[in-house]
Amino acid sequence: MTNRLANETSPYLRQHAENPVDWYPWGDEALSRARKENKPILLSIGYAACHWCHVMAHESFEDPATAAIMNRHYVNIKVDREERPDLDSIYMSAVQAMTGQGGWPMTVFLTPDGRPFYGGTYYPPVPRHGMPAFKQVLLALAEAWEERQGEIEKSAGEITDHLRQLSFGPQAGDGVILNDDLFDQALNGLLRDYDPRLGGFGHAPKFPPSMTLEFLLWMHARRGDAMALRMAEHTLVMMARGGIYDHIGGGFARYSTDDRWLVPHFEKMLYDNALLARVYLHAWQVTGVPLYRRVVEETLDFVARELRHEAGGFYSSYDADSEGEEGKFYVWTAAEIRAALGDDAGPFMVYYDISDAGNWEGHNILNMPRDPAEVAASLGMNEAQLDRILTEGRRKLYDIRARRVWPGLDDKVLTAWNGLMLAAFAEAGRFLNRPDYTNIATRNAEFLYTSLRQPDGRLLRSWKAGAGARYNGYLEDYAFLADGLLALYQSTFEPRWFAWARELADVLPAHFSDPAGGFFDTSDDHEALLHRPKDVQDNATPSGNSMAAHVLLKLYLFTGESARWDAAEAMVTGMYELMARYPNAFAHWLCAAAFILGEPQEVAVIGGPAATGTRELLAVVDGRYRPNLVISVGTGDEDIPLLEDRPQIDGRPTAYVCRRFICRRPVNQPDALAEQLDGRPVAG
Repeated sequence: MTNRLANETSPYLRQHAENPVDWYPWGDEALSRARKENKPILLSIGYAACHWCHVMAHESFEDPATAAIMNRHYVNIKVDREERPDLDSIYMSAVQAMTGQGGWPMTVFLTPDGRPFYGGTYYPPVPRHGMPAFKQVLLALAEAWEERQGEIEKSAGEITDHLRQLSFGPQAGDGVILNDDLFDQALNGLLRDYDPRLGGFGHAPKFPPSMTLEFLLWMHARRGDAMALRMAEHTLVMMARGGIYDHIGGGFARYSTDDRWLVPHFEKMLYDNALLARVYLHAWQVTGVPLYRRVVEETLDFVARELRHEAGGFYSSYDADSEGEEGKFYVWTAAEIRAALGDDAGPFMVYYDISDAGNWEGHNILNMPRDPAEVAASLGMNEAQLDRILTEGRRKLYDIRARRVWPGLDDKVLTAWNGLMLAAFAEAGRFLNRPDYTNIATRNAEFLYTSLRQPDGRLLRSWKAGAGARYNGYLEDYAFLADGLLALYQSTFEPRWFAWARELADVLPAHFSDPAGGFFDTSDDHEALLHRPKDVQDNATPSGNSMAAHVLLKLYLFTGESARWDAAEAMVTGMYELMARYPNAFAHWLCAAAFILGEPQEVAVIGGPAATGTRELLAVVDGRYRPNLVISVGTGDEDIPLLEDRPQIDGRPTAYVCRRFICRRPVNQPDALAEQLDGRPVAG
């Protein structure tokens, strides 16, 4: 017998469709029943790849006795945090305010009108480690609601008032201006948190700090900061060598449970792999280190192979568990390696730290503790020989692993996360000269346009095969997708992608604007909730506001529409103190500040994108890391102001290098363009 969740599109909600709990999805039916019967709401929020969500489901939601208590005393609502980030943000703030911590599964108890009065995360089925049993919590709160409803209502009102005060981001104070002192403070803060032995920042659990690494690369490019590059490279290398990286199939797990990046929490998220592919790509541009390029290509190949719908959309995640065990799909015994690789097993096992004892619960997580040259020398072979053994071994193990029971796949397509991956594929196609990646990016954008854009230009949040699209788009959907489209435009120079990015950016002031500055996370025609959330912190993904700032800054450079730049600069300036004090939590904002202070360049190339002369000029632009540059290519008829009224010189493709639409003399020779971009003398 199924409950109402059987009719939902979210794989996470459908996982609970067979529970004996009388689950509702969030909506009028559940909320009306709670008000009509004066019952408290039990709100459970999680996501498909969440290990502890599965644990609590097996222990409690599948237990008839627990379900009976829930059904008797509560209206029970299940929410997928990935489909409804607004609800997740509001009620996570409540749980953090009440308990000092948060996480998933999130369990929140609400009054019938949706105000929180008690909450936590995972509750065990029996008392454990100082935590009460879930059934004890359920019965105690049900009794309290019956006997002290007035007190609970008063407490819920106080919590709600507190949350509403927290929902407005900081604004610029009088006299605050952006300057390089901000970067000095931020870099000093990062240096204090930096782990000089193992890379990363802070201690376990260690999350891949993709946005912080982007900022460090930016600081190296802007200031020649050697320590910034050292922190970035050390962290990138340690993650790429660690068990957090899937050495067989490519891609990164969500985080490392230990300090040395060995033992991952095995779930794989689309957004992590998008952000990490992009920062490894930029690190390769800066350094030319082959490892970084390999990680980019293996990660994107994994996404293209395993996280992509045939129509072009990217799926959301892979679960950490298979056959009820975390990590079972990914780990190996020494006996399995020997059986699979035969005579090549020895070198493979030395290189990837595989032993009979194992390095995790009697099994082995592949990782690379030693340099290839060191391993090759210890084995009496050259690096090319070792590389052939490793490449063939990885191929064989992938084929064997593919026959195992796979982790659960969350196959919904989220607009925002697709925007992040769109940018990664588009930039990789451009900078690595991989037209196959550019084609994947183009097909993704076409899919999003046909499947998640409404006729009036507004976006929907989530799509699933067979069920279509649903939910209003959030700020991050518009901002992340617009950023991805700008990356795709600069890879293909197809005006349609620029036009769509511009259209999305125009929705922000029309429907998301906060009169105090910046943008709310929800549109002005979104359903009424406890309050209108506005989250400015960069978490696992950039905040919608920080990404919106990036998009507005870049669009100004293409269009000259100064209102976009002014709005973004005010937003970034308002974050000055938080960026300086908490750089890891506001790193994408710091990149926006670096963009503003870096005197960004616009390059307009007048000529056909495929013309020989154009390709030669583009090779100069794309030949190094240039985070403070936008480029447009065309004939001047594309409705892109940067290209307008710029003639060719001598009938050849011609480049104009500008700063905020003030341009230097046009050039049509690659060495002359290099001199203008980099200050290098023109070869004589």
